[in-house]
Amino acid sequence: MNRLRAVTLGLFLGCATAALAQAPAAPAPAAAPTAPVDAEATRAVIAKLNPYVALLNRTMRATDSIARYESWVNMNTGPTGKERIIYGLYSLYDVRGEIDKAKAAIAMPPPMPALDAAIPDYIKAYETLAPLVTEADGYYTRKDYTDDRMAGGKELHARLAPAMAAFRKERARVDALLAVEKAKADAAELTLIEQTEGKKARWQVANVMLRARQAVDLFPSQNRPVVDMPAFEAAVLAYAAAVKEMDAYSAANPGSFFVFESRPRDFLGKLRTFRDKLQKSKGDARKGAGRDLDWLVRDYNMMVSTSRDATRFAK
Repeated sequence: MNRLRAVTLGLFLGCATAALAQAPAAPAPAAAPTAPVDAEATRAVIAKLNPYVALLNRTMRATDSIARYESWVNMNTGPTGKERIIYGLYSLYDVRGEIDKAKAAIAMPPPMPALDAAIPDYIKAYETLAPLVTEADGYYTRKDYTDDRMAGGKELHARLAPAMAAFRKERARVDALLAVEKAKADAAELTLIEQTEGKKARWQVANVMLRARQAVDLFPSQNRPVVDMPAFEAAVLAYAAAVKEMDAYSAANPGSFFVFESRPRDFLGKLRTFRDKLQKSKGDARKGAGRDLDWLVRDYNMMVSTSRDATRFAK
């Protein structure tokens, strides 16, 4: 099975956010009116979470770098120099700005005790790992192992392996805690848009992205290769209902969306194909369906990007 990739987290406030909440069992949004939300409180939550999301998005490169290293190294024994292909690692991005903003957000209201406490530990794990990845990237890019018989690679592995494990542990912790807060914030933002504008273009985009994220959150991963099919089926049906509603709105209101209009339905078609493959394997992505993930993740991340300007030029 192809390496199961992580997905970019959608940003908040005007970016058509995507939720991390459990998908509803019904294929269509509930008809009952939603409870009103406090606009200022919702904006405060969004302002606080945005730097956290930005940091996690930017440091996703470290997760990719670890996966690349693991693709050719036996993590128990380390590199030997006899590997068929030596891929090295991916270089990392400069995230100093994102780290500073995330640190500042910890003190911002409202308090989120568990998540606020996890962010410094995540940053510490990243700052421990990052220089080691940079050092290793240089070693393998220069092919120093051709002259030292992989002595440097073995020494680096002794430091890299525990740092990678520690980073992954903190990443999983922060991802889980952020998911809880982000789900609440996304739902509140969607309600706020409805309160202030009605179910017009911006609400349609936000609703589609929220439902898409609920399906994407159930994608298989290396640690969870078997998909919860009842939950995934419910998420796909909820997303399909949102896409159909957006398409109906677009037909009645031409020119409402910029660049974005066809992407949700294209993604839905691929999502249904993926679902059908998973159903045949009882949810086990290792039996062939995992090959579709790279394309699905790419298309979803493109939806996240284009959703940000989807209504900027609406008529």
